[in-house]
Amino acid sequence: MIPDGYVILARLGAANGLRGDVRLEIRTDDPSRLAPGQRVVTDDPRVGELTIARRRTSGSAALIAFEQVTDRTDAEAMSGLLLLGPAVLEGDAWYPADLVGLEARARDGRVLGAVLAVESMPAHDVLVVREPSGARTLVPFVTAIVPEVDVAGGFVVLDPPGGLLADEPQPEDDDLDEDPDDEAPAGGPEAPTPGSDA
Repeated sequence: MIPDGYVILARLGAANGLRGDVRLEIRTDDPSRLAPGQRVVTDDPRVGELTIARRRTSGSAALIAFEQVTDRTDAEAMSGLLLLGPAVLEGDAWYPADLVGLEARARDGRVLGAVLAVESMPAHDVLVVREPSGARTLVPFVTAIVPEVDVAGGFVVLDPPGGLLADEPQPEDDDLDEDPDDEAPAGGPEAPTPGSDA
């Protein structure tokens, strides 16, 4: 659970090596908040506060280690934890609490539902949208699908691919409209039977 006044800085992944390093999925636009010496808290109260000992890259992977974690066994137990820091608004960022309750609209202004929550997934955050029918749908919080967020105006704009929203018309499959009896046999028109007048 994310305490009030805090935001997600990063998510911890799998252990790497024997010294307590873990893979790091950075979620903040200010990586200096994850620099050695910085203190962060986690979303697990049993873990509490951690002090960053080092941060480095290995190939394309970002790695981080903490003063309180010194071996692989403890590092493996950290997988999936969220690193949190005090909320400091960055550019055009939004806090999850700002998005909850916003109306979800289509590009043409139609109401598609309302934002119930923002959930953190391994690849990206998702908006939990309650559609008019009551269906709850997870909408990837990426620019291609959520091109506009207007907190002051009280809405987000969704441009979902066909089939994502339960209440929206499903994409038509032209293949289903074809009658297999109307198809010509393979090889073209039927050949004349031997001995016929053709």
